[in-house]
Amino acid sequence: MAKRRTVHACQACGAQHPRWHGRCPDCGQWDSLVEETYEAPKAATGTGRGAAGLAARLPTEQEEKPRRLGEIDVDAVPRIPSGEGELDRVLGGGFVPGSVILLGGDPGVGKSTLALQVAGRLAAGGESVLYVSGEESAEQIRLRAERLPGLGSAMQVLTTTRVEALADPWKTLAPRFVVVDSIQTLATEAIESAAGSVAQVRESAAQLAATAKKQGSVLLLIGHVTKDGTLAGPRVLEHLVDVVLTFEGDRAHAFRLLRAVKNRFGSTQEIGVLNMAGHGLEAVENPSELFLEERSTRAPGSCVIPLLEGTRPMLVELQALVAPAPYGTPRRTTLGLEDARVALLLAVLDRRTPIDILSQDVYAKAAGGVRVAEPAADLAIALAIASSRLDRALPADTAAVGEIGLGGELRRVARLDVRRAEAARLGFRRLLVPAVCARELEERASGSAGARKGGRRGGSEQCELVPFEELAQAIAWLEENGVAEPPRRGARRAVD
Repeated sequence: MAKRRTVHACQACGAQHPRWHGRCPDCGQWDSLVEETYEAPKAATGTGRGAAGLAARLPTEQEEKPRRLGEIDVDAVPRIPSGEGELDRVLGGGFVPGSVILLGGDPGVGKSTLALQVAGRLAAGGESVLYVSGEESAEQIRLRAERLPGLGSAMQVLTTTRVEALADPWKTLAPRFVVVDSIQTLATEAIESAAGSVAQVRESAAQLAATAKKQGSVLLLIGHVTKDGTLAGPRVLEHLVDVVLTFEGDRAHAFRLLRAVKNRFGSTQEIGVLNMAGHGLEAVENPSELFLEERSTRAPGSCVIPLLEGTRPMLVELQALVAPAPYGTPRRTTLGLEDARVALLLAVLDRRTPIDILSQDVYAKAAGGVRVAEPAADLAIALAIASSRLDRALPADTAAVGEIGLGGELRRVARLDVRRAEAARLGFRRLLVPAVCARELEERASGSAGARKGGRRGGSEQCELVPFEELAQAIAWLEENGVAEPPRRGARRAVD
């Protein structure tokens, strides 16, 4: 008989210990150690349970020999287009054969829908595709596929929760694309523990990843997330895969954001925007118009920021509401913005400008459910807060971008020309920027005639740059050029 051993695995960090502890010695988590029984694998030539994993059950090719780096031809394994433009943008041009991709997101955000769309379109295009589901039956998958157009009927579907059950289909079909929905539902016979445990997720993912790289298949693993929004399972799962994608979205909004947290074959700065419709997910070619279509141009407390996600510029509205603190202790509530960044900007506004802000309740958010973490949004956040405090709305054709230092100075931002062109394309005629950025852009424009045409569709020439050295100058400009909100019945002004 195969030798078994018992260990206690931490459900938080995946560390293994020979005996139980009330607190994990590695991560410090209380009551997280669970007893698990391992069965040592048999020799590779053996048969039966746990015979060296899933990869050993597939045909063995000739052993790979060392090669010079310059002799390796990358064109021999071209990328596979997914059929979804936004996904290809985030991946860096498509799937790399033999790569392992982990897709995570909140329940109901559309992970399975995205995976089914991509798998169905690849199958309809002639690729061999295997869709493995441990959460749904084959009939349920067919019901979901009927509302997604263009999927065809060539995709192979397998419903199982055993890793070893994939050996024969993988050997027979030799699929180029394999989807596992989800990795937390699969279990391997080599470990005697419940599906979804740290040991099962780690071992199942390791066997699947080794098989995918051995066969040259693209493996897409769908993963659950915890209540904190992090990927469930051991941390080693993220190190094991080549690409980690997060699918973000609010159920109150139709659009979804696709980001790459880790990408061995491309940039992690790109973002994909999709819209959840009745017939599935569809690409959003112009996200700026989507985020600004419900914008109010007359109410104070609003400022538009031209963000830059990788190579894609995107205009987002930032909103703020300042109100008297009725209970003595001011409240700070943010949504889609970093709490620490808003607190820092409030301190700078109070110390470096004449605005009294620390005694007021402050509510700030990024409209549309977008999450904004770029330092270039500092100026827009500060102006939105000041606009609400002064009851003066920024002009409707004005946007702002710039990082703010603790001394109140405005610091440079990257790719101002691209941000400027996107703002001009959507009708903005003024862009409030740090003075150093304006000088650099003017120097480049004067040194090259072609730089004056740098904006997309030639729109950057129509957007005026309004430079500032310090935040106090931008606040003074707002007081002079802002539009006072017309009085409304029952409304109380924040500043007498």
